[in-house]
Amino acid sequence: QVQLVESGGGSVQTGGSLRLSCAASGYTYGPNCMAWFRQAPGKEREGVAIIDSDGDTNYADSVKGRFTISQDKAKNTLFLQMNSLKPEDSAMYYCAARANNICIRQQDWFNVWGRGTQVTVSS
Repeated sequence: QVQLVESGGGSVQTGGSLRLSCAASGYTYGPNCMAWFRQAPGKEREGVAIIDSDGDTNYADSVKGRFTISQDKAKNTLFLQMNSLKPEDSAMYYCAARANNICIRQQDWFNVWGRGTQVTVSS
């Protein structure tokens, strides 16, 4: 049974940084496409960043230059380094995965989800 568990969320002030982690378990060879999504109250879930097994990445325009997605494939762990945080970054952040090597930054593409970790940025 595959499972994703996020950690690292918290409360910071504007301009601060956080590093989210997502531990994947139950995979024989590891997922080939992983992603971070976020959802704020009353808003649709947004694809923040994706990374495939080759390390190719794609980001939402709203986080480019501030967020960095990375992975430790040996440990099946995904990271999201978030710098220069803004109040509009406040949301529940979810880790998602799919075994397929094709990586698309759309929530319907992913079939395994974590429960989320809350990020709150105060002004």
